[in-house]
Amino acid sequence: MSLRSIVFGCIAVVLWPVQHGMATDAPHASAEDGRIRVQLVSRDEVELSSQIAGRIATLPFRDGDAFHAGQTLVSLDCALYNAQLHRAQAESEAAQELLQADTKLAQFHSVGELEVAQARGKAKASAAEVAYMQATVRNCTISAPFSGRVVKRSAAPDQFVEAGKPLLTIVDTSHLEWKMIVPSKWLAWLKTGHALSVQVDEVGKTYAARVVRIGARVDPVSQTVDVTAALAGDAPELLPGMSGWAKFAGQ
Repeated sequence: MSLRSIVFGCIAVVLWPVQHGMATDAPHASAEDGRIRVQLVSRDEVELSSQIAGRIATLPFRDGDAFHAGQTLVSLDCALYNAQLHRAQAESEAAQELLQADTKLAQFHSVGELEVAQARGKAKASAAEVAYMQATVRNCTISAPFSGRVVKRSAAPDQFVEAGKPLLTIVDTSHLEWKMIVPSKWLAWLKTGHALSVQVDEVGKTYAARVVRIGARVDPVSQTVDVTAALAGDAPELLPGMSGWAKFAGQ
């Protein structure tokens, strides 16, 4: 083997890893035709939990079930809390009657101002206890904050749950958005309201969308920026987590 061949082989060995590394470090988010990968996300995803401890009376929805805003998702056995509310209401009524009686007696100097002040304080405390128990009873029912579907059910009927324990994870399927990361140099022409089309991998269809938000900062390392687009119409067949390719108008 000649010296020239040995030197050339060494140079090739040194250069190949460098070139190979440069290729693997290149971004893969966009294609040569100007398309870019996007993912469908829900505007709201909530993990519901109980604010009070109790036994689950009803939990009608299972994973994947759809529901409407205002529907009851979870209800707890509220018998004990209702009884406590009724007792608080009775004590409040008695405290109000005592205050009225002491107020009248004070006009004839039959009781002192101290007794009237104590009766007034007891009436206020009793009213506060009623308000507290009314709020507790309202927490026996958890209603849907929006229309959507159940992602995960973490409890079961007749199960006793502590306050703060996760019960359901729900997602809003009526307000879906496309999330993507685009090169920051696109900001020269990409503006809010820009039209785009998205071809969804899972369903094989193309949907129209428009840019609604552009990220507030550019990543200085990757030279990219976050972009959010909204669907132009209803598409009930789409689900959060789906992905596809976006093509911007004019590109």
